[in-house]
Amino acid sequence: MGLVKSRRPLAETPPEEAVQSPVGLNQLPDEVLELILSWVPARTLVARCRLVCRRWRDLIGRPTLWKLQCERDPALQAVLQAAQRCPRMDWCRVAVLRPFGRNLIKNPCGNEQFRHWNIHFSKTRCFLEKSRRASAATGGEHPGFTACYRWYSKSQVVDLLQEGFWEDLLDFYQPDIIISDGWDIRRSTGCEYSMAVTLLAADQASVIADFKAQPDSTSQRNFPGYNEVSHVFRNYGPGVRYIRFWHEGRDTQYWKGCFGINFTNSMVLVKLSQEPV
Repeated sequence: MGLVKSRRPLAETPPEEAVQSPVGLNQLPDEVLELILSWVPARTLVARCRLVCRRWRDLIGRPTLWKLQCERDPALQAVLQAAQRCPRMDWCRVAVLRPFGRNLIKNPCGNEQFRHWNIHFSKTRCFLEKSRRASAATGGEHPGFTACYRWYSKSQVVDLLQEGFWEDLLDFYQPDIIISDGWDIRRSTGCEYSMAVTLLAADQASVIADFKAQPDSTSQRNFPGYNEVSHVFRNYGPGVRYIRFWHEGRDTQYWKGCFGINFTNSMVLVKLSQEPV
């Protein structure tokens, strides 16, 4: 048997009901495409979207796109206000690396054991323990590094360019560099504590500015919380590229074991001068 041809003609789709193909993003004007891209996560823009085509790469390279991202972020509102005195802001670095207002010291409380710290004496001279008293800065307890009767010191170097800052900002606008350190002693022992923070040039040898502290630990024995040393570097001059954070301590009663100074919550922050400290 042969096929019977249908006598009913096929209904034609009205033009207004025809399926429309979606408009490609590259058909949009620059201003609209830039606004759409500004909603994409910052790291995705850099790692993937820049590779789509030359037009996308050029749009993502514009500071206006990154400023749109920063304006939507509540955590960056203080930076936006303070940036009025720093018109040549690298908004891409600000959005992706978030250099302002975060602690640049890695592993400040010992949650990752001794990782990121340069230990200048044997690690057996120190052990990790839960903080004996609450920190005045945060109101909570932190793990900490506790030294024994021998001198124990450790340091960490912060690379400002790697953390997201740039030469023009550091040399001409010189944002505030805020440092602090928490330390505690046992009421039944005596301890010694000292710290030093140095702002270094690109060669990591030339000192541009420094701060040293060696508080009297005997008068702090009955203090109801962690003692904190802090300092703000301002108008330190051009050329700063690294920050070297160093502290040390020991038990002066020479008890066997680790009963000496306890370090925790070490901190280095960089903020524009109009931001709240």
